[in-house]
Amino acid sequence: MSGKFNIEIPDDLDRGTNIKVLDPHFHPPSKGLSHLEGKARLIHDLANIELQAMELALRSLYEFPEAPEQFRLELRDLCLSEGKHFKSCIEQLQLMGFDWGSRPVHTVLWKTVSPEDDLIDRILIVHRYLEGSGLDAGEMILKKLEGSKDSYFNPIANLICFIQKEEIDHVEFGSRWFRQICKLEKRNSDEEFKTRLFAMKNRLPRRLEKVSHHLRLKSGFTPSEIEIVEDYRSHFLISF
Repeated sequence: MSGKFNIEIPDDLDRGTNIKVLDPHFHPPSKGLSHLEGKARLIHDLANIELQAMELALRSLYEFPEAPEQFRLELRDLCLSEGKHFKSCIEQLQLMGFDWGSRPVHTVLWKTVSPEDDLIDRILIVHRYLEGSGLDAGEMILKKLEGSKDSYFNPIANLICFIQKEEIDHVEFGSRWFRQICKLEKRNSDEEFKTRLFAMKNRLPRRLEKVSHHLRLKSGFTPSEIEIVEDYRSHFLISF
């Protein structure tokens, strides 16, 4: 990688080498969001997601050196943003009296990508499906937190709102570049979106929360793409 893509990781950022990695189905139960432990689990899980998002951005930089330079520059900035989110989650955990690694983590996001992906696949998976689903989940979590008016409510809600605001830009990055790469390869982006999304059904994690139309529109989804996402989700609801 050329020097312009160098990314420095702070020396004081705990890489968590001794953290237990488990499939989410085997994670220990936790209390709800009305309890401090439940809120800490929420932030710990969010940190786990932000760390994987940063790693996936780095992986794409490494695996697609031939991608347009502007794409790679924007992806570098996105990677730094995800690292900032991860660090903010760790700091909030510590303020609540918990450490990173106090619970197991998972690698569900990492396992959705493959060395066989092309660039259109990778943009769809990471920035349009995973991060797009994160917008839906963030909105749902904020609604749940509204019923918990304690001393930790505002800091946690503020953190999630801050992350969500930047994630809108991340998803917009994916929407814009998905169309640009399709255009460069003389592909129809509408057809590619639907065909590839349904073709990946067995490798993408199930998401059951309500699709946030207004956040998806702000992040570059078209109304027809939102309908496709809802149709895709409906298959999970039927088989759940």
